[in-house]
Amino acid sequence: MTVGRSRTFFASMLAIAFAASLQASLADEWHTTSSLTGPSKYGENFQRYDYVNPDAPKGGAHDSVVVGTFDSFNPYIVPGSPAAGLAGFGGGLLYDTLMDQATDEGSVSHPLVAEAYKYPPDYSSATYRLERRAKWHDGQPITVDDVVWSFQVLKANAPQYNRYFENVTDAVAISDREVEFHFNQKGNRELPKIIGDLVVLPKHWWEGTDASGKKRDITRPTLEPPLGSAAYKIASFKPGSEIVWQRVADYWGAKLPVKIGRENFDTQRFTYILDENAAWQAFTKGGLDDIKAENSSRRWATAYNFPAVKAGDVIKKEFKTTSPEPMQAFMLNQRRPLFQDRRVREALTYPYDFETMNRTLFFNSNTRTQSYFQGTELASSGLPQGKELEILEKYRDKLPPELFTQEFKLPVYDSPQAERKYLKQAVDLFAQAGWVIKGGKMMNAK
Repeated sequence: MTVGRSRTFFASMLAIAFAASLQASLADEWHTTSSLTGPSKYGENFQRYDYVNPDAPKGGAHDSVVVGTFDSFNPYIVPGSPAAGLAGFGGGLLYDTLMDQATDEGSVSHPLVAEAYKYPPDYSSATYRLERRAKWHDGQPITVDDVVWSFQVLKANAPQYNRYFENVTDAVAISDREVEFHFNQKGNRELPKIIGDLVVLPKHWWEGTDASGKKRDITRPTLEPPLGSAAYKIASFKPGSEIVWQRVADYWGAKLPVKIGRENFDTQRFTYILDENAAWQAFTKGGLDDIKAENSSRRWATAYNFPAVKAGDVIKKEFKTTSPEPMQAFMLNQRRPLFQDRRVREALTYPYDFETMNRTLFFNSNTRTQSYFQGTELASSGLPQGKELEILEKYRDKLPPELFTQEFKLPVYDSPQAERKYLKQAVDLFAQAGWVIKGGKMMNAK
């Protein structure tokens, strides 16, 4: 999918611009919730998510199948295949982050290892204040030294963090509970917030020695279960085939607002199977997978007729979500001259016959994404009006004229004539951009 106009981009800019003045007025004050799009629906006094059952019972086990293998408990480096439950970005089941990304609001975070944060009016830095109760599974407190060390080793060794924190130059402990992060630019409202996604690692454990007296190395894979801080720890494992996580009974953060009513299973078991087909056969036999998220339209439509389904032991059900829709699309690299002409990008949209593919390949189970922000208030709809139009008017001479007169719609192949119609539109746009058909191939005239 390609999007031929920029409505969705400007819709997002509208929301960001609307929140900017409010965010600036709150600068240099301690905040317990961070947001890029205006105040959280919970306000600063967040108590718990409104969708959870605060009295949910603890106990039981959850079993899952993972296709592949693993050989490491260090997910923050390039070498090795990390075990399920660990995360290359974020804390996974083992580690806590400074703030916890909200599960029911976009661009919102709530306190976890850090209880509050602040930033100056020019957004040139951010200071995070640690929660006094935060501790590791060995009982030692999580310290500002842990935070500074984590920032340094993750930026040096974890590709995702290196890129994510590209504009964060350093981290400095300014008291026994406060860490200040400095940025190489000003005016970027997102930088103070993204620091909250920093996973905090135990410096004293990684710089210590293992049972054999060998010094640990954060830059190398390991199959020694690491010390953690979050709700689970590794209970047992078989390299490459199984890992079992156990809930930490005295987890320090169990009563924090972001944790109430959540993380209730006593154990989580991940069983590894090398082949996708074998994993499917294992699911049909039962015992290894409590919940299976199906991603094959063909299998969803044709394969759920095995005995366990007929007996009612496997329940096939669709779940509707209020979360933003995930986007699956072709993203065109505009750094390449090939795609820098907008007419070329728009032309590539027209030959994509979603309706025929959905009918013949995907059993009519898919719905076409119409926006980069599908399912959110930032998604484009109708013609610009109100505050959106007011903002866009300032840039009218730099924007496509049809942005103001034509509602954005993707092509719909709803008749036999549609193919000829849309292919002609594509060829015409290519011709305007200097492309011609020679010998059955679309070629640049130059």
